[in-house]
Amino acid sequence: MHLSFFTCDKQKAYIKKLDVAVKHFADRAAELDESNGFPFENIKELKDFGYTKLTLPKEYGGLGGTLMDYLLGQETIARYCGATSLSIGWHVGVVLEIVERKNWSEEKLKSFFEKVAAGALVNRAGTEPQTGSPTRGGRPQTTAVRKDSGWVLNGRKTFTTLAPVLDIFLVSAWIEEEEKVAWFYVERELPGVSIDETWNMIAMQGTGSHDLVLDQVEVKEEDLVEYSEGRTKSSGWLLHIPATYIGIAAAARNEAVEFAKTYSPNSLPGPIGDLPNVQRLIGEMDIELAQARHFLYSVAEKWQISENPELLKDMGAVKYCVTNAALSIVDKAMRVAGARSLQKANPLQRFYRDVRAGLHNPPMDDSVVTLFAKSALENKMVK
Repeated sequence: MHLSFFTCDKQKAYIKKLDVAVKHFADRAAELDESNGFPFENIKELKDFGYTKLTLPKEYGGLGGTLMDYLLGQETIARYCGATSLSIGWHVGVVLEIVERKNWSEEKLKSFFEKVAAGALVNRAGTEPQTGSPTRGGRPQTTAVRKDSGWVLNGRKTFTTLAPVLDIFLVSAWIEEEEKVAWFYVERELPGVSIDETWNMIAMQGTGSHDLVLDQVEVKEEDLVEYSEGRTKSSGWLLHIPATYIGIAAAARNEAVEFAKTYSPNSLPGPIGDLPNVQRLIGEMDIELAQARHFLYSVAEKWQISENPELLKDMGAVKYCVTNAALSIVDKAMRVAGARSLQKANPLQRFYRDVRAGLHNPPMDDSVVTLFAKSALENKMVK
C-alpha cells in the first residue's frame, strides 16, 4: 500500500477497503488477457462497491471524491488488473472533469449526474482513424449537421474504452456552418449508435476500446454540451493514466521480490535474493517506484490545492516520467525472474505488455519533450 501518500484518515480507510474488494481481480486477469475478453464482472463489482460514483458530487449520491482519492484508487485497482483500472478510470475521470468545469447547462448537468448516480457509465469519444488523438489537435471527421431543433451526427470514433458497457458517449464533431468543434451528449440506445468490435491488441485487451459508429444519429439541441474552445479550465484527471501504469509496475515489483525470496536453485545455499546483482535490481526498482509516486502525488496534490496553470507542464512531465519509470521497473522485475518471466503462466509477461500501452496514451512522449524544449528555448533560464 502507498501509505505515505494518504492525505487523511478517511481517504486511507476508503483505499484500504477498496484494496480488499479488488484483490481477487488478479485471479481473473490472466483469463481475461488470454480470452481477449472484457472485465464485465470487475466493472459490476466496482459499481456495487460505489467506485463509479467516487467523484460524483455528494448531493447526487456520490462520494465527492478528490483528485487524490481518484489517483490512489486507480493505482490500487491497477495492481490487480491494469485493464480494469484504465477502463474504469476514464469514466471516473470524465465525471471529475465535468464536476470541475461546470460548463454544461444546469439542467443537463443535473440530468447527467442523476444518471451516473443510477449507474450509468460515460466516456469521451474523441479519437478517430484519420485524426488520431484529440490531444494532437486534429479536426474530427465526425460531423454534426443541424436538423430542425437538433443535430444529426455521422462518423466513427476509435479507442472508445469501456465500449461494451458505456451508456453515454461524449462525442466530438465538426460543425461546418460554425467552423467549430463541439462535444455532443449521445446515449447508447439512440438509433444509429453501434459498436464495431475492432479492439484486438496484445496489451490492455480487456479495456474493450472498440470503435463507436454514428450513422445518422439524431440528438437534441441541448445535447451540444460544450464547444472545444470553451473547455478552458484544465483538469488533472488525465493523471489517472500514469497512476494506472505505476500500479502495474508495483505489481511486477511485488512478483519479482516474492520470486527472489522463494526461488532457491541447488547451485546456491539460499534464495536468489541473497545475490548482490538481484539485490541491486530490487533496490533500483524500489527507488524508481518511490520517485514516480512522489512526482505523481506531489503534483496532483498541488493541483488539487490551487489548480495553478503553471502545473500543466508538470502534469505532462508526470505522465512521461511515471510511465517510462513503469516500463523500467517491469523490465527489471523480469530480469530478476529470468526466462521464467516469459512463461505464459507468469503475470510478468502480461505486465510487460500492458505497461507498453502507456506510451500510446496521452500526452505522448514527443509532445511532452517538445513542450519542455520550447519552453526552455523561449525562457532560457530555469527559474
